[in-house]
This record gives sequence, C-alpha cells and structure tokens, in this order.
Amino acid sequence: MAWVRVCASCCWQLAEAVLPTCTGAGAEERIPLLSSSSASQSPRPSILRGPGTPNAGFSCSPNGLTSSDPLSGGHKEVGLRADSSSFWGPGAARASWPTAVLLADLEQDARQGECSLSRATPAGLAPLKPEASQSSSPGPTSCVRARVVAEAGTRDTGSAGPGLEDRLPCCHGSPETSEPRRGQLLTAPEPPSVMLLNGDCPESLKKEDGAAEPPRENGLDEGEPGDETTGQEVIVIQDTGFSVKILAPGIEPFSLQVSPQEMVQEIHQVLMDREDTCHRTCFSLHLDGNMLDHFSELRSVEGLQEGSVLRVVEEPYTVREARIHVRHVRDLLKSLDPSDAFNGVDCNSLSFLSVFTDGDLGDSGKRKKGLEMDPIDCTPPEYILPGSRERPLCPLQPQNRDWKPLQCLKVLTMSGWNPPPGNRKMHGDLMYLFVITAEDRQVSITASTRGFYLNQSTAYHFNPKPASPRFLSHSLVELLNQISPTFKKNFAVLQKKRVQRHPFERIATPFQVYSWTAPQAEHAMDCVRAEDAYTSRLGYEEHIPGQTRDWNEELQTTRELPRKNLPERLLRERAIFKVHSDFTAAATRGAMAVIDGNVMAINPSEETKMQMFIWNNIFFSLGFDVRDHYKDFGGDVAAYVAPTNDLNGVRTYNAVDVEGLYTLGTVVVDYRGYRVTAQSIIPGILERDQEQSVIYGSIDFGKTVVSHPRYLELLERTSRPLKILRHRVLNDRDEEVELCSSVECKGIIGNDGRHYILDLLRTFPPDLNFLPVSGEELPEECTRAGFPRAHRHKLCCLRQELVDAFVEHRYLLFMKLAALQLMQQKASKVENTTSLENGGLSPSESKPEDPLGPEVGSQEEGGSASGLAKVKELAETIASDDGTADPRSREVIRNACKAVGSISSTAFDIRFNPDIFSPGVRFPESCQDEVRDQKQLLKDAAAFLLSCQIPGLVKDCTDHAVLPMDGATLAEVMRQRGINMRYLGKVLDLVLRSPARDQLDHIYKIGIGELITRSAKHIFKTYLQGVELSGLSAAISHFLNCFLSSYPNPVAHLPADELLSKKRNKRRKNRPPGAADNTAWAVMTPQELWKNICQEAKNYFDFSLECDSVDQAVETYGLQKITLLREISLKTGIQILLKEYSFDSRHKPAFTEEDVLNIFPVVKHVNPKASDAFHFFQSGQAKVQQGFLKEGCELINEALNLFNNVYGAMHVEICACLRLLARLHYIMGDYAEALSNQQKAVLMSERVMGIEHPNTIQEYMHLALYCFASSQLSTALSLLYRARYLMLLVFGEDHPEMALLDNNIGLVLHGVMEYDLSLRFLENALAVSTKYHGPKALKVALSHHLVARVYESKAEFRSALQHEKEGYTIYKTQLGEDHEKTKESSEYLKCLTQQAVALQRTMNEIYRNGSSANIPPLKFTAPSMASVLEQLNVINGILFIPLSQKDLENLKAEVARRHQLQEASKNRDKAEEPMATEPEPAGAPEDVGSQPQAAKDPSSPSLQG
Repeated sequence: MAWVRVCASCCWQLAEAVLPTCTGAGAEERIPLLSSSSASQSPRPSILRGPGTPNAGFSCSPNGLTSSDPLSGGHKEVGLRADSSSFWGPGAARASWPTAVLLADLEQDARQGECSLSRATPAGLAPLKPEASQSSSPGPTSCVRARVVAEAGTRDTGSAGPGLEDRLPCCHGSPETSEPRRGQLLTAPEPPSVMLLNGDCPESLKKEDGAAEPPRENGLDEGEPGDETTGQEVIVIQDTGFSVKILAPGIEPFSLQVSPQEMVQEIHQVLMDREDTCHRTCFSLHLDGNMLDHFSELRSVEGLQEGSVLRVVEEPYTVREARIHVRHVRDLLKSLDPSDAFNGVDCNSLSFLSVFTDGDLGDSGKRKKGLEMDPIDCTPPEYILPGSRERPLCPLQPQNRDWKPLQCLKVLTMSGWNPPPGNRKMHGDLMYLFVITAEDRQVSITASTRGFYLNQSTAYHFNPKPASPRFLSHSLVELLNQISPTFKKNFAVLQKKRVQRHPFERIATPFQVYSWTAPQAEHAMDCVRAEDAYTSRLGYEEHIPGQTRDWNEELQTTRELPRKNLPERLLRERAIFKVHSDFTAAATRGAMAVIDGNVMAINPSEETKMQMFIWNNIFFSLGFDVRDHYKDFGGDVAAYVAPTNDLNGVRTYNAVDVEGLYTLGTVVVDYRGYRVTAQSIIPGILERDQEQSVIYGSIDFGKTVVSHPRYLELLERTSRPLKILRHRVLNDRDEEVELCSSVECKGIIGNDGRHYILDLLRTFPPDLNFLPVSGEELPEECTRAGFPRAHRHKLCCLRQELVDAFVEHRYLLFMKLAALQLMQQKASKVENTTSLENGGLSPSESKPEDPLGPEVGSQEEGGSASGLAKVKELAETIASDDGTADPRSREVIRNACKAVGSISSTAFDIRFNPDIFSPGVRFPESCQDEVRDQKQLLKDAAAFLLSCQIPGLVKDCTDHAVLPMDGATLAEVMRQRGINMRYLGKVLDLVLRSPARDQLDHIYKIGIGELITRSAKHIFKTYLQGVELSGLSAAISHFLNCFLSSYPNPVAHLPADELLSKKRNKRRKNRPPGAADNTAWAVMTPQELWKNICQEAKNYFDFSLECDSVDQAVETYGLQKITLLREISLKTGIQILLKEYSFDSRHKPAFTEEDVLNIFPVVKHVNPKASDAFHFFQSGQAKVQQGFLKEGCELINEALNLFNNVYGAMHVEICACLRLLARLHYIMGDYAEALSNQQKAVLMSERVMGIEHPNTIQEYMHLALYCFASSQLSTALSLLYRARYLMLLVFGEDHPEMALLDNNIGLVLHGVMEYDLSLRFLENALAVSTKYHGPKALKVALSHHLVARVYESKAEFRSALQHEKEGYTIYKTQLGEDHEKTKESSEYLKCLTQQAVALQRTMNEIYRNGSSANIPPLKFTAPSMASVLEQLNVINGILFIPLSQKDLENLKAEVARRHQLQEASKNRDKAEEPMATEPEPAGAPEDVGSQPQAAKDPSSPSLQG
C-alpha cells in the first residue's frame, strides 16, 4: 500500500527531483515511474512490522544520482519520507511512534528466525540486474527503470500475463511457498486490492506495512530533524582508516589499523587485549614526544597520519591504577573460566558453538580442504535419532576442553598488611599482595608507584624491605614470570588460547543473560570478587570519579543531546543506550540487595511491605498496596501489576521522544517472589510533599485533579502518535479540568526545571472484556465469548499494538466507505449517502466478507482503486480546509468519519480517552456525547481483539506464517498482534475448535505448557514469599518435586537450625520481606499444587485443565517434563544443577536441595533503539526484495556499522543484520563471507538470547547449510545434530520446523552415503510434513521425492517408485499436467522404472545362469555434492533463477504493455480525476488466494521448499 504513504506533494517533489535528469528514452518513463511507485505495493522489508517501510519506488535522489548508489538511495529513502509536517511524511503518521514499533520487530523477526529473503529474492533475482545494465536509456534513469520493472513484477503477479508469470515466482505466501515457515508474516506483498476490499486487512500486513492512516494528521508535529541533510551526513561514517606503528617496550614494533573517529582510549583497549601487550594497563601514548589525551578523537590529533609512530610510555602507578592493574591481571587469569557466565555476573554469558566447530570456521575451511570424505563419523548419539524417547539434560552444556583452566597461581589476594602505614606511603608503597605460586612458594609483593617487587613480609611478620631477587617490574605479570616458571609457561599458553577465541565469545552483552542450568563448579579463592562483594563498590562504579552516579541526570542529559544530523543522532542514541544498560545493571543489583535485606530502609519503623529504599541514587519500592492506594483496583494484585504497566508507558513515551518531556529511568525486577520497582530520583522530590509537587494529574485517582498549560502543550504532541484524546474531567470541587493523559499520570517539575511525567500505568485504554461495568452492554462478539469477565484487578488495558491495529483497521474501513460512496455518486450523480448515515459499523460487519462482492468486475475494481486515490486526495483537501472541496465531497468524508468513530469530521482521526470507565473519574455534562462515542469505541476495540486479532493469530499459525517453538516465542507472537497473555485460554479454545486442529497441534502443546507454567509461576511467587533465606534451596526443590516429579509424597527437608531458633524468630519482626511463618511451605503436596494450578488456570485464563498430576498432564497433552522444567526455570529465575533427573521414578523425588544452585532476578526494562541504523536496514531489505542484491548488501553493511556504533558489538538487532548479510553473501556465491557472518550470528544469538533459544536453533541450521556448501561436512552434521537436540529439549519432535531440520540432516547424510541413517530422518520429516501441511501439500511431495532419491541410491527401486508416484500424484493434482514440476517428476519416474527393469533383468540372468552369468555393471548413483546442495537450497527456501536473453525480452515487452494499459486508463479518467493514476490492482482477492501457490508460478524450481 505504498500509495497510502505518499501524498501528492511528495510525488511532485519527487517528480521535480527526477525529471530534470530524464532525457530521451527516460522521458517516456516519467508517468509510470510516478504512478507505479506511488501505487505499487512495495515489497515490504520483512523485519519491519511497523511504520517506516521505505517506499520502494522512491529511491531516486534529487541530485540526479541514480539510486544504484546505495548510500544516496538509502538515505533518500529515509529523507523523502519526511515532507513537512511529520516524521513519516505529510501528516501521514503511519507511525504511532517513531522507533519503538520499529523494533518490536527486529526482535520478532529475529525470533522468527528468517529474514525471508528466501521468498523475496526470487522475485527478481536475476531479471532485474541485467535489466538495469542493459537498459538503453542514459545513465541516471536506467536504474529507475529497472525498479519499475521490479515493482511490476512483485506487485502484479496475480494479474500478470503469462510471460511475466512464468519468470517471476509469485510472492504471495501460501502454505506451500518456498518458505512458508515464515512466509506470509514476513514478506507477503499482497496487491493493494486485497487490503482495501477485504474489511480486515490480513494481520501480517497490519503489522509490517504500517500502511497506516494518512490524512488523519496523526504525526509528531516536529519534522524529523535533519532529514534534508541525510545525503551528506553519510560521508562522516565513511571515513577511511589508516595505520600507525606502535612501539612498546620489550616487543617488536607492530602496525595497527585505526579510524579517525576512534578515541585514543580505544587504542589503549586494543593494547590491553593483545597477546603481547595485555599485561600493561598503566601507560600513555606519545607522538613525537607529546603525550596524547585519552579522550581526544584521533582526527583531532595534530600530525597523526598514515605511518605515524606511537610510543608506549610506562606511567607511575597510583592506588587506583594499581587496583585496576591487579583486577586486569585477575581477568586475564580467569579469561577462559566460564564461572562468571554460569553465575550471571558482569554481563558474561555462555556460548557453545566452538565445541561443535572445533575452532574457527574460517581456518578449518583451509585446513580441511578436499571433501573430507574418509573419516566422517556420522552416527548421532542415540537420543538425537527420530523416535527416541529420552531427553537428556547434560548435552545442553557440553564441557569445553578450554574450561579446565591451566593453573598459573594457587592464590593471588590482598595482603592483611594493607593499607601501607604512613612511613611506607612516603616510600611510594601503594598496597601489598599475597601470592602462592603453583610451586607452593608463598611470597609477599609490594605495589609501589614505580611498579611491583617482592618484599620480606610473611603472614605474621611485616617487613616491607625488598627481598631478593631485587627485581622491580612495571607489570605484575613480568614479576610473576620471574619467580614462577609454571606461571610463565601456563600464562603464555592461556593468553594464546584467549586470543584464539572468537571475540564474540568474550565481549560483554548489554544486558545480563542468565543460564537456567549450570554444572557443579569448584569455588576458587578470588580476591577481586571478594573485594567487590564487601567493599563500597555497592555505592559507586569504578570509572566515575569521586561519587555515586546521578542516574537521573545521566538519563535526562543524554536525551537532551542534539539530534540534527546523523553523527549527532548516533552519538545521542549510543549515549542513551549505554546509560540505560548501566542503569538496568545497577538497578538489578540494588533490587537483589533490597530483597536479601542488605539495604537500610528510609522508613525503617514501618512494616516490611511498606518500606522504601534508596541505594546508589536509585529509589526502590516493593509491589504491595501501600496505604490502600489501589484499594478500588484490586489491592496487592493491582499493586503488583501497576509497575509493569507503568514500564510500558515509559517505553512508549520514550519512543515518541518529545523534546522537553521527561520520564524516569524505570526497571522492574522480580526476585524471590517479590516485585521491586527501581526508579531514578526526580531532583528535589524527597524534600517536598507529594501534594505540593504534583502540578498536573491526580494523586488520588481523580478526586483532586490539577492541570498545567505547559504539560498540556507537551502531552498534546504525544497525543497523535499515542492516539490519546485531549479531554475534560471534573475535580472534587466540580470544576472542569483539561487533561491529555489519564488522571493517574502525574506531572512534577523537578528542581532541575525539567517537566517529568510519572505513573503512566494507564497510558492505554482499558480492556472492557475484563472490566465488567454495570449498565454497559458489550458487543455480541464479546458476550458470545463469555465476556466481560471480572479480573483480579481493574488495571487491564489494551496493548499499544492492539490500538494501532484497530486504528489501521478503521482507516481501511474509512477509505472503503468513502470510495464506495464516491463511486455511487459517480455512478448515479445523485447524492446517495443515506446508507452510511445509519451510524457506526461494528467490526463484525467489516470482516473479510467483501462489501463489493467478488463479482465486481475488474473494471469497477480499477475504479475502486482510483476512487480510493480520490478519497485520499479529498481527505487531504478537506483536512487542509482551503475551501476548495465541493460540499458533496465534504459530506462523503463526514459520513465516513462518523461511521468509523473519528473524532474529527473532516479527517480520519481516531483517539481514545484513557479515563473512560475509570472508577472515581467524572466527566462534565457538556461532554456526554463525546463520552458516549468513546465508550462505543472501547467496546468496538474489545470486540476487534476477539473477532479479528485472535482468529488472525490462529490463521497465521495454521498457515505456518508464524512458528513459535516455546512459551516465550508464543507470547511474543501474541503480543505483536496486541493480544494480552490473559487471553491465552481464549486462543487455546479457538485452536481446539479450529477445523485445522491437527495442523495446530504444536501451538496447542506450547499453549498448554505456557498456561501450566504461568499458573505455577503465580503460585510459586506467593509460595516463595513465605520462605526465609536459609530454607530457600529446600523450598524450591520441594516445589519442583511437587510440580514435576512422579514421586507421590515428597517430604520437605527443613534446615536443621530452623527447629532450634523458632523462639527467636517470632520476635524479629523487621526481617527482610519474607517474614511469614517460615515453614508453611513445607506442607505442600503434589495433589494440592496441581489442584491449585488447575484452579489458577480456570480463574486467570478461563481454561479448564484436565489433569490432577504432572503425569496426567504429560499424558493428556503430550508435554515433556524437561520442557516444563525449562519454562518454569526461565520464568522464575531458578538455576538448577546440570545432571540427569529421573522425573518418572516413583521411589525417590527428582530434586534434592543440592540440585538448586541459585535464583536469579527476572528483569524488565526499556530497550532504546537505533533508529537511523534501522532505516538503513529496511532500505537494504527493500533493495534485496527488488533483486538489487549488491546495493542491498551495501546498505545492510552500513546498517551493521550504525548498529555497532549505537549498541556496541552485541545485540539482537545486530544478530538479525548478520544473518541477512550471511544469506546475501551465500546467494551471491561468497561462501567464506557467508560462513564468517553466520558464525557471528550464531555466537551472538547464543550470548544475547540464550543457548537454547528458538532463534539460536534457527541460526545453527543456517550455519550448517553454509558449512555444507563450503565442504565442511562433518561440521555441518554436528551443527544440525546440535540444532535437533536443542529442538527436542525446547519442544519435542512433533513440530513443523522439525520436518525442515530432518530434511536437512537426511540430505547431508545422503550426501555422505549414510543411506539407512538418512532414511530415518527423511521419513520422519515426511511424517511430520504430512501431519502439519496435509497429505496433499507440495512440501509433502518434495519430501516423497527426497525419500525416493535415497531408496534409488540403495537400489531399492520398488520403494523409490512408490514414493515418487505419491509425489507425482500431488504435483499433478495441485499443479496440473503441464507444470514443470509434474514433468520433472514424471521423467524421474521413467528413469526409476528403467533402472528397476535393468536390475530385475540382471537378477533373472543370475538366477538362470548362476555365477557364470555375464552381468553388465549396474549404475548406482552416489549423489553428487552439487545435487545435494541444490536440494538443500530448495528446502531452505534459497533460489537461484537462471534467466535467458529471451526471458529478459519477454519481461521488457510485458512491462511496456502494462505501461500502455496504464496510459490508456489514465487518459480515460483524466477528465474527472486528476490524481487517479494508480494502476489497476492485481485481480480480485479471491483469485490471489484461491489457486495453489505454484500454479501461479510454473517456473520456480523450488516451490515447495
């Protein structure tokens, strides 16, 4: 729906930019360029499910550069969108908010796993590139022309003539497309007609297209700063690097590549990481004798150029520098030790890829040349084979051989003689260390200003004089090398290993990732760790001089940084991201300290639940209802939910990013059953009373309400993107007060003069399905589903995604109604509007039934498209209010506005009043009409969720457009559609009733598992609150036994001292929050727990579970205990010992208290986004989807640089970027580059998302494919086996994705001639595909073919024939006799028959003549690697389409023919419709969907991939 994005003014702006450069042949292109790009359905970038999709046709830059220059092209795509009034283009506000939708998406896509290139590329892979180069027109237009072709191809495949149809595989997702697994959701460029004629636009489009709601002026008022300059800004990033020579003491000089915008500090970091200089920390760099400043950029250093020599000069130590040095040496000694990752500290996390690839893939490629056919052992462990019932846990974290650390020292610790006495300070002593070497020699070391030396102290006798040998070394490592030969040897080996590891295995992640299992680890002595735990590091971070960090000041100052051009925005986004990740880490540490009882409360005399804490300049409060604040809303339950709602509000306002409006840093931490909210502190708020400081909003839920003009002005600027209505309420004195947010939202001006808003828990409108209001009737869709239901609290609100989808849905309805009326007017020239005045359409009327009816001919359809264009232009004219529109047209728009519930009668503008149905809020008499309309709108939105969003989700799951693999990915998919988790029961009901119930089996299992573990989590939360610290591991293991073990009556082990100290405990009232009766938890039984789980599932999710024990649940719903264990551990933060648990033993409980290792916090926080990088990423994807792979690749590389610039090296979005780059390089034939990028993507996914996250499983599969293509067969197999193991652990065998995985494994095994093994996997894949896609699906035909090939290789021709016949039958019924696939299959059948006959002859010959028979040698085909790779590409949805010259000619002719048609229709309409130059939409929606995918696409060799 690109036309929705581009208004007339944009078109002319573009025209002026392009036309001056068009001459000759190019000039004839003008009109089609404009019309087709404004009307075309631009192939949507897959990752974007939100606003900001670049307009594919709009990549021509005004300066006349062709857009084949990716940078100018990409930037213009970013630039042209902003015309004047808003971020996204003239008043178009498709974006409800600039960045945050953008990236709900990356992550989603990342989870989806695929960048959907698969289907996008075919659509123009080859045809477009040659077209661009051969075009006869002069330079600048040739690329433009190719682009029009691209769009013609992708847009109109439905209606295209046979010529085009043959060549361009259709991109409309259908269950059999080459990659339906993520197909529709990601690419599905459907023709606009489908969207406009079908009341509910396909869910996927709502999400990605963001083709939201133009003329309704919902945009940010400020133009996006810096759009005009984007073209030139890029140069800054393109700065070329140069190399300098480094001279360091004691080693050979070496050269180092640097870039001008690096800081001097970054060279320091590099030197501290290099193997030969890593032991230095206290040095400076000198150029020509002048010391360089740490924090200056290299470009500002005078005289620094290619080949300059930088000298490393050792500096004298201070206490701080000496501490840093010791810490660094300790880090080097621990560099291969994974214990920090298992313990979840310092942003370390696990990665196991190197275990499966034996080192770096790049090198192994060179080492293992040849096909390494000889010694491959392909047999997987028993538990990986199809059909295996065992699900072991230990292989999840295989032992890495580097982890058995080389011991360099036995002990390195601070000496008890610290700090040095005054007389020694005056000799330069800074501190003393105590070391026991590996040879058991005990030495005492002095750190002085000049370096490190041995002194003569012993454990009991202080003697600071130097000992012999009198060796002073500037580095502790050099000193230890002198005194311990073992240290010298092992340290060198350790550093070698450290630098050989992939950097991505060592870099810290931005947010901590916790592991839910860990092996038993030895606890080693570690001075730095001990010091960190017990010194004032609690209070300050080392790198901030002097005092604790003022988090609020940092968070707000970074937001105030300038953002006029790209470098400024990058700097700002990087600062925001860094401060947020530091704040999250500090808040998490503080919240744990609060719950563990290590922080003094600021109101210690109050009871524990009511206490509040301040630590490290962060304010902490507990999630309990203090002072009956939430009495009317559900008490403690509401108080528990409020912080997450508030956090969502903060996310949203941060994303809208209005200058001058500030939110608090907010982190919500769940730990040991408590919810802690951590917030930055508004300057001055602690000195004042809340009543005085609140100058906007209400502190008592709407009794006293105040307002403030400056706040109204600031919030007004957020009201469009957030769809919040400015409204009036009455306060306790019956005065009208105007607000532009909910009443709870408070405005406070801090002592720093900034305008803060807080308590954003009701930013979004209430969810009426869960808020029974007496006297209000809900629409029929809701009552039919059993709503409204009373929920535990009254803070249920709709998700922002739902609000956006609803508004978009209404916008399409609005356009359709207006177009319909205009057509009626045009047809009858009579004012025929009465039909619409009969009030609002309820969403049920706008369901997929097509109001125009399928029988409307194509002519009228062309009319309707141009009618829509007319509506659009009309809406804009009326909105601009220049009086030019005729009254009849105004009437049309007014009726349409009224019908869809718009708040303006001249333009489409839907907004919600968040205070409707708020207890205690009253509205003035004068607003009663408005309130009535708002109530209706809320009811419609509640009905929309049930009638469109949930069925849409189930449909996407049935089509396998989304493929969740575990609870987290299912929750993600629901949230993207705006469905709250409390609807999970409704989703499952719908799945049960679905006609395609079998194809939804995996969704049902995941849903039930999620329902059970969420219910268990709710119970676990209150269970844990009654446990004191000493009983924690016993209590958790008892809970897990009751939840998962088949042992009928587990007994809780009470800690022994518990019994003695009973009396004392009664008196200690003010213990940390767990001050309940400390042994109540011990009496829980499995029967009671499961009864409570079923009850919770009924109460919370309205779903009846039919099980009263874990074994019954496993039996009834086909669940796995190991999967339930993983889900509950991830949700509650439990970490358990890595070992095999016997869940099913009836003789002893599965868990003992030794098995519970730790309990981690579960943290929710804001995720700041990199917006510019994201635009590049989208532009790159758009290019790729049009077939411009090279340009796409360059844009995505640029995006990668920008992402790295903002996020540092580790982030989920960078992971998606790397995956797409790898895929592009693979398609362009650069296997080495593909391998290197995909390896990074796997490492990053393991580190940032988790080692068994569904996304990681996907990444492993891609890497295996690229390894196979690079002839690393054994590596490819071990990666696939790893992916299969993880998949079994996370879900089990019965999942549509398993079919793809098994096909991959089977093909690789076929390639290495392991036929029997290969058959086991391929036949399992066939069974799974048949179940999930139906026996007649093209995927199943392909599966049959793969099985047949293996049987052929085994010379079992009867079985081969049988399978190939099955495949042939499917092709024939689905695609018809003449389709290429059917012919190929029939050829193969003939060939098999001949071979079978030949074999039979030979056998007969042997029977007749015995062994003397004269037998011609039989030809058994061992598969060639090339043919296996080709099949692998097909099943993974990667296509290479060879195009001949003739095809290209046909393509050109087709485009020319279309062009003429457009001209003709345009001239016909010109008289009455100046703007209606949209080409006709591609066929009625019915045509597109009804025929099977491949029928539209005879050429594509890989349809059923």
